[in-house]
Amino acid sequence: MTGTTLRDRAILRISGEDARSFLQGLLTRDVPGLKEGEPRWTGLLTPQGKALFDFILWADGDDVLIDCEGSQADALAKRLTLYRLRRKVTIAREEGLAVYWSLDAADRPLDPRLPALGHRWMAAPEEGDASPAFRAHRLSLGVFEGAAELGQDQTLWLETNAEELHGVDYDKGCYVGQENTARMHYRNKVSRRLIAVPLAQADEKRQRAALPDLGLSIELRRVEGLDPAALPGWLAAAIGERAAG
Repeated sequence: MTGTTLRDRAILRISGEDARSFLQGLLTRDVPGLKEGEPRWTGLLTPQGKALFDFILWADGDDVLIDCEGSQADALAKRLTLYRLRRKVTIAREEGLAVYWSLDAADRPLDPRLPALGHRWMAAPEEGDASPAFRAHRLSLGVFEGAAELGQDQTLWLETNAEELHGVDYDKGCYVGQENTARMHYRNKVSRRLIAVPLAQADEKRQRAALPDLGLSIELRRVEGLDPAALPGWLAAAIGERAAG
């Protein structure tokens, strides 16, 4: 039994009377409207609109829980603390909860990025580790996450397919990296995309990460050179709609 726990994830709790307004000015998704049981995938970007951290937001009353990459949790907390200034916000590890995943848990919320990713929830920590199974499933669908796959300060947020995976709101107002992200969207200037290709077809100049155990190379490639048949269906459809529009 591998269980359903995603042991490579960690949880940060953002609390205090300014918690939601604080995050609203930083992240790519709307935070005040976050509801319990309706998680949102979001990013914290550089001022130029490049990905630094990606994570999933969960509402817990007035608090916000951040479901993030475990190896980056301390760095993310430190980065958020730099922005806190005098706001009434507390940023702390939530040790009493763990993140869970299953393809067969209809009573749990769907992953906010793509329904085919399965169901995701939080509960008290238990034994087991579903992280390898989820990683293989996620990458089979062409969905990337974390510092190793997205890169830090390397890949523009929209190049990570963030719009197609519901990782950006265009009507929420200002946030870090908003200006360039909005410009790329409205001018249809997303000229490169993060994709997975067989490792045998890897191009080291475009490579973000090599995954020998799965036989994959994650690469940033120009849109005009992509073969729609080699892309996941959700991405091929989105690129086709953009080209037609």
